[in-house]
Amino acid sequence: MAELANVSVATVSYVLSGRDRPVAAETRQRVLDAARQLGYTPNQAARSLRKRRTQRVCLVLSTFGGVPSDERLATDLHEMADARGYSVVSLAVYSEARAKAAIEALRGGIADGALINVNGDHLAHDLLSGLAATGLPMVVLSNESGLDGCDVVRTPETQACAEAVEHLLATGRRRIAYMAHRYEVYRDRLVGRLLGCTTALERHGVTERIVTGGADDRVAAYQTATELLSSPDRPDAIFAASDRAAISAIWAARDLGLSVPGDVAIVGVGNIDEGLISNPQLSTVGPLRHDYTDVVRLLFDRLQAEEPPPAREIVRSWTFVRRGSS
Repeated sequence: MAELANVSVATVSYVLSGRDRPVAAETRQRVLDAARQLGYTPNQAARSLRKRRTQRVCLVLSTFGGVPSDERLATDLHEMADARGYSVVSLAVYSEARAKAAIEALRGGIADGALINVNGDHLAHDLLSGLAATGLPMVVLSNESGLDGCDVVRTPETQACAEAVEHLLATGRRRIAYMAHRYEVYRDRLVGRLLGCTTALERHGVTERIVTGGADDRVAAYQTATELLSSPDRPDAIFAASDRAAISAIWAARDLGLSVPGDVAIVGVGNIDEGLISNPQLSTVGPLRHDYTDVVRLLFDRLQAEEPPPAREIVRSWTFVRRGSS
């Protein structure tokens, strides 16, 4: 390759390794042209052994696919990783066994850092704390307290969800059903979205609690909403823990001949774009814009720092957005 580009072997090494050495633009281009002509591909495994780095980051999610906010997070991570010469590997944590496997993979050096967004209790606090204690650069999206040694991104979802239920109560709704994620139903204590809903009901002296599962996928949400709205004492509002579930609830109400919001008001969580094209448009709780570059940048700041920076915490704003469904 050096002979084809008419440069020294050292110059080829500087260009292809990305080292910060002064190489003229014309010379650099000759090396790159020669590499393409010869079909050269860098040996990442050998490079990793030399540098003791993988040039990979890991995205840890609860599941693969179907969650718009996760898809946006993954997109922003991939784009920033590409710009910095990193690749991305993903791990799904949907059970205790998968959680342990993910921790073992990260402890084993599968990646140089991790961006973690896992709902539910599978990735327990002690597992995360133990992983952070190893010094692995980490950013965790979580409202749990007591995470040290990593950056934490929080959302005030409890307050925003309470605001949504306050709105439903202010419009005269009293039988408000909460359609929960599976992990919310089986938790020992109320947290997050369900806590916000319950807090608002208690504040207004509403003692009845209607809590069901169904928010994890569209089909389950449709079936659950159909059962709720077919009962003699049907709810006059459904607050779903995800926008996807709320949109399915709108479909269920329509198919039962009910009007939204006349017969039943419906509110979701997430503020996904699909809510703008539902009929009526979906009232929702969530961020006003979906952009995770600030979150992703935290991880690469840690990766590229000579000394580990102090743990940081950022809060991403959430709000209630009223539209036609309520």
